[in-house]
Amino acid sequence: MIAIVDYGAGNLTSVKRALDYLEIESFITADPGELLSAERIIFPGVGHAASAMRILNQRGLHTALKEAFNSGIPIMGICLGTQIILSHSDEGGTGCVGLIEGNCPKFCLKDKRLKIPHMGWDSIKVVKEHPVLKSVKPEDEFYFVHSYYPQPSDRESVLAECEYETVFPAVIGRSSLVATQFHPEKSGPAGLRILEAFSTWDGLDGLTC
Repeated sequence: MIAIVDYGAGNLTSVKRALDYLEIESFITADPGELLSAERIIFPGVGHAASAMRILNQRGLHTALKEAFNSGIPIMGICLGTQIILSHSDEGGTGCVGLIEGNCPKFCLKDKRLKIPHMGWDSIKVVKEHPVLKSVKPEDEFYFVHSYYPQPSDRESVLAECEYETVFPAVIGRSSLVATQFHPEKSGPAGLRILEAFSTWDGLDGLTC
């Protein structure tokens, strides 16, 4: 059973619908205890880093996510959930959850034809093999919508990259954690394959500290 973290940050129902389509059992919860008893956790999100962290702290979910990570429960971050698993975000100068050391800077683009946010379909390049990314093909495209992007301090945490003038991490991971800047639940068959792979991943083949 997969627990979907409810911290008032959008796209919860779209993640739930995608899992329902795949016939993967899941539930949405804001209860820290339910997170810690789940087999796996999806940490989604759309919104502002500072607002999200405030709600996470108010609900005790910040601590629960750390405990779940330390106990080896497989966790998948999505979009904002990917950004705020890092230690800091430039969005609001926000201290974040800190499961992976790093920062989230905002795109600073020289090409004025490119818009911020980076929004729409784009391909990714897998740079490190990972069980959750085993189905990704070179021609696959995924749906992005973001103005900030994850930048782990340790290059070993980068699993896949995307280019939007700047080459940025599109998937990061460490130990039992994997996190996508794109939205797999909105990325058609390619995204569904990633969610399906996560649903059977035991977290043991991820990157260590």
